[in-house]
Amino acid sequence: MTKIRCYSELVYLQTFDERFEYLKLSGGVGRSTFGFDRYINQNFYASSFWQDAKREVIIRDDGCDLGIHGYEIYHRLLVHHMNPMTIDDILHNESWIADPEYLILTSHNTHNGIHFGVNKSLPKVVMKRRQGDTNLW
Repeated sequence: MTKIRCYSELVYLQTFDERFEYLKLSGGVGRSTFGFDRYINQNFYASSFWQDAKREVIIRDDGCDLGIHGYEIYHRLLVHHMNPMTIDDILHNESWIADPEYLILTSHNTHNGIHFGVNKSLPKVVMKRRQGDTNLW
């Protein structure tokens, strides 16, 4: 049985890496998700039902990648389904597909990393320099 991922569990993970590992799907590049039925999920993503949920998640996560401060996203904000949705989920109007409990804000690179299991391009927090620092980053 597939583990159901949810925000109320995710928030107990403190680091970006822990949250990434929790969410990682390790899918395959080029694997079709919706194929010729892609118009179904595109209609869903254009709906006010989805737009309202998306706005709520962006506000809740404070514009930060995986909801972690210090990982602010400045462009290409994506709201990620922690549990992959299917065409049937959309056609049957499953409530969980727009429930913030099962959604998280990600950057484009993090979103791709979650789906394809690649963490090479994930964001790194840059340490702020302070007066008196003697060590380089």
